[in-house]
Amino acid sequence: MIPYATAAEAEAALGRAMTWAEAAWFRYSAATPDYFLYCHNVVILLVVYTLAPLPLALLELRAPPKLTSPYKVQPRVRLTAAEFLRCYKDTARMLLLTVGALQLVSYPAVRMVGIRTGLPLPSVGEAAAQLLVYFLVEDYLGYWLHRLLHSAWGYDKIHRVHHEYAAPIGYAAPYAHWAEVLILGVPAFAGPAMVPCHMTTFWLWFVLRHVEAVDTHSGFTFPFSPTKLIPFYGGAEYHDYHHYVGRQSQSNFASVFTFCDYIYGTDKVHTYFNFFRSI
Repeated sequence: MIPYATAAEAEAALGRAMTWAEAAWFRYSAATPDYFLYCHNVVILLVVYTLAPLPLALLELRAPPKLTSPYKVQPRVRLTAAEFLRCYKDTARMLLLTVGALQLVSYPAVRMVGIRTGLPLPSVGEAAAQLLVYFLVEDYLGYWLHRLLHSAWGYDKIHRVHHEYAAPIGYAAPYAHWAEVLILGVPAFAGPAMVPCHMTTFWLWFVLRHVEAVDTHSGFTFPFSPTKLIPFYGGAEYHDYHHYVGRQSQSNFASVFTFCDYIYGTDKVHTYFNFFRSI
């Protein structure tokens, strides 16, 4: 909660006029307890999960296969509307029960690491630098936890749920055992714990991370996608191979970038389109 009763007090403390974004943040958050601002994460997650995969889901369900097959990584796999809906309902329920419950008890940790809600808001450069750190930290820790989940015990007891989709779809990005959701939440929180940020950056981090997960599980790759400009970005082609191999997969563990797979010798099959069209 911002410790100023009026905008004039806030500007006096800042020593300058608020930007339009800071003024909007002041109006929205001044009377809202920090705990409730933190709990926005649940709503944000469910909204992003509902909307981000929707365009490609509708494309796969409604567009003629002749139109979509050139861009679909595994063009022979087509799910029905009922299968999409089942995935959505099961995953949304799991997210609400696991992430929602976690929100009720994890706020002390957020406060302890120093994530703030007051003024000033971070600059664009500060937020961008923090987000880059979060992606790199999450990618590295997530790589090793993902490899651990592909041990015999980890796969059979936990990770096999996520691999039920050998040809993943966007709605299956967080489709997983509840324990896996919690385990992979550790790398996602590690970056903000190491480099504390503003709550708005914290929200943006989880939005971007989830959108990225939806993209790598979308089953589509387009030549004009802006993700092609991101160095070392794996994308749907890279991750589809991991899902296709399933339990036997000991490669392509990367969650975002591919450099960990390259460094540790777990990158396999570089011509994915040719691979899937040859099986």
